[in-house]
Amino acid sequence: MRNLTPLWFCLLSLPMLAAPTKWTYPAAPLGDVVDDYHGVKVPDPFRWMEATDSPETKAWITAERALTASALAEMPERAAIRARLTALWNYPRFSLPFKRGGHYFFSKNNGLQNQSVLYVQDSLASPPRVLIDPNTLSAEGTVALGTASPSQDGKWLGYALKAAGSDWEEFFVRDIATGKDTADHIQWVKFSGLSWTKDSQGFFYGRYPEVAKGDKLFGKLLNRKIYYHRLGTAQAADVLVFELPEHPDRMVSARVTDDGRYLLLYVNQNGRTQNAVYYRDLVDPAQPKLDGPVVKLLDAFDANYSVIGNRGDTLYVSTNFGAARGKIIAISLQAPAPANWKTLVPETADNVDGVDYIGGRFVITYMHDVKSRIAVFAADGKPLGDIALPGIGSVEGMSGRDDDPELFYSFSSYLATPTAIRHDLDTGKSEVFQQSKVAFDPSPYETEQVWVTSKDGTKIPMFVTHRKGVALDGKSPTWLYGYGGFNISMHPAFSIPTLVWLEMGGIYAVANMRGGGEYGEAWHLAGTKERKQNVFDDYIAAADWLVAKHYTSHDRLVIQGRSNGGLLIGAVLNQRPDIAAVAFPQVGVMDMLRYHKFTVGAAWAADYGNSDTPEGFAYLRAYSPLHTIKTGVRYPAVFVTTGDHDDRVFPAHSFKYAATLQAAMANSKNPVLIRIESNAGHGGSSGTTPVSKTIEEWTDMFGFAAHTLGISL
Repeated sequence: MRNLTPLWFCLLSLPMLAAPTKWTYPAAPLGDVVDDYHGVKVPDPFRWMEATDSPETKAWITAERALTASALAEMPERAAIRARLTALWNYPRFSLPFKRGGHYFFSKNNGLQNQSVLYVQDSLASPPRVLIDPNTLSAEGTVALGTASPSQDGKWLGYALKAAGSDWEEFFVRDIATGKDTADHIQWVKFSGLSWTKDSQGFFYGRYPEVAKGDKLFGKLLNRKIYYHRLGTAQAADVLVFELPEHPDRMVSARVTDDGRYLLLYVNQNGRTQNAVYYRDLVDPAQPKLDGPVVKLLDAFDANYSVIGNRGDTLYVSTNFGAARGKIIAISLQAPAPANWKTLVPETADNVDGVDYIGGRFVITYMHDVKSRIAVFAADGKPLGDIALPGIGSVEGMSGRDDDPELFYSFSSYLATPTAIRHDLDTGKSEVFQQSKVAFDPSPYETEQVWVTSKDGTKIPMFVTHRKGVALDGKSPTWLYGYGGFNISMHPAFSIPTLVWLEMGGIYAVANMRGGGEYGEAWHLAGTKERKQNVFDDYIAAADWLVAKHYTSHDRLVIQGRSNGGLLIGAVLNQRPDIAAVAFPQVGVMDMLRYHKFTVGAAWAADYGNSDTPEGFAYLRAYSPLHTIKTGVRYPAVFVTTGDHDDRVFPAHSFKYAATLQAAMANSKNPVLIRIESNAGHGGSSGTTPVSKTIEEWTDMFGFAAHTLGISL
């Protein structure tokens, strides 16, 4: 068992360096741009930063990078932190396996490989072999493997590659037996799956029109279309199978049912969380017909719908129509009117977190107070019992086929490494397929779930992980993470940085706020649009609870969020500058008045609304991080992060926010630094950041926090 105070910290007790009484920031001239929003004049003095390749912006970026590098160089804590992160990160880890054409596919990282490697096994007993190793494609490890989809016969693998953190990807096809690529090459793809026809001769995918060079990264994306690519042909010959020219801003995607009979077409529109479902009958899976009519099956945009399987012309659909926490219905294509729908698995008190149709059964992952459980139902909805989980934690994914009783799921928690478990639905037996093991003893630590009362009386769950018997004296450095948006649930998840923070004597907390999906669609909607303030109130309540219960104090608290969570941190800081000592708004959506004008930002209006309407402008301006900064206020030490290739959340959000905050804090001893990673994108859930860059980013963040809080290492 490791000592209660890790040796690597005891040996490196260093005095904290004195902070300057005033920081000198790079010059950032104020422009004269003023926008008129419904009769209200709003200055945008750093609009020039939206031209990210201009000489002025490049000079500012260079100067900010130099300032951040020099400040970090004065933080000696980073050396020990980097060493410990590297040591713990050096462990084998695996993705959830999936089976196609008799083969098993999974990704594995040996430990410090920049990118995970895709492997294939011809049977459970056969040794795995490398199918794609993206580490060989870039010296920096900045080329990543995106989607990987085998053909139905197990002969071909369609796969995507992404470069420098961008969401843009290119599709290729590899012969699974030989490991050699064909000549097939697809470009202008973003946020698309790759769905094969049953004959294994081609696949459907979504793409955008070719974008002008200067607009490729950050230009607004419109006119997404669905195409069919036949193996051995040029992309120019791909067949256009679906488009919505009358609605260029709608997002469309495609998937073929497991039996190969139907092409399912999903449609999402800006400003609404609900979707539509269309389909095309391919008639003969062995010789699919591509030119049949598109049938608008569900076109009211009145709920969320996802087809999880079918039996002949009856579709099994997971939906929140009339059931905020989810249910499963059957829709006959011969009589598709809502009056004829049949409820197979009704709504329960627990939220549906995921539904799969495997081996002719429904396998549903529920969340009970943000903790996972798996229930199995027959195709007629008859309950068949639960699958026993290894403990209290999260099921992060599941894979299987409708005609095979074998399924795999991944299980983990804050203190338990991810484990891939194989389960046979026919026999009811489970076994470990792959398990990650880290050189960390979790026994001195524990996770508790607590309940926080938000401003309006709503009870908010929060997980708090800490050393057993931690002293409740208000002195423990505490890291509070939050997200709160887009129906995304914050499950108990394993993370190496969490372990390092615990070893540093810290407490790690995650608040499950409204806007997420923890308790169904009503919980999600309660944190959207004009109700977004609820999310900020929930997070503030969580921070205040940690202080009131003496886990920490406000001057020992660190707050962090990414993407929508970066917006959260920015908004909370402006509303409660006293809330924390250190803040990490990462890749955040900071300019709420213009977010919808770049990349895929317009699609976020379902959660945010936008400034094009008077009511949207009013509530967005009220909390927009960029527009609610006040000069002369004592803000915490702030460390902004972004990537220069982030084409999901335009990096100018962070540029403008950092420059505005630096100007407002020109006379403060608390720093505002911005870390602008080169050849990097959105990171996090995009899964493209090289391990080496991830370790370096956490080194800088932990070093900044430790140095600011005076944690002796």
